[in-house]
Amino acid sequence: MPGTHHIDTPDDLTIQYNGGRVRLCWDGGFSERRSNMFNRKQMIVDSEALRYCSPLIPFRTGALTRSGTIGTVIGSGLLQYSTPYARMQYYCTAESRSYDTRRGARWFERMKTAHKKDIQRAAERG
Repeated sequence: MPGTHHIDTPDDLTIQYNGGRVRLCWDGGFSERRSNMFNRKQMIVDSEALRYCSPLIPFRTGALTRSGTIGTVIGSGLLQYSTPYARMQYYCTAESRSYDTRRGARWFERMKTAHKKDIQRAAERG
């Protein structure tokens, strides 16, 4: 599945020393459980980030906001806005708009500043 990540566990290890030896063994289901947990949490983080970004994105027709939903693979850890003008709107425009002072450039950075703790709490609950 795109956007999923897998955690590999190391091989079992036996350590020899003067007084004997120690064997370190991994739980057989650890890798799958942790991979599933991290992938689920990444999906929550991606979804919440898109949701919190939405009211901060410059809006004329809604295409820029929709392009984030369409261009992002939830769980990949990468929010991608796929309109041809997304880069210009993100980096080369005013931080606010006359029609809505919340909307403007660098919406992801502004969203992180305002909602980082909310997203962390959502991921912890998930």
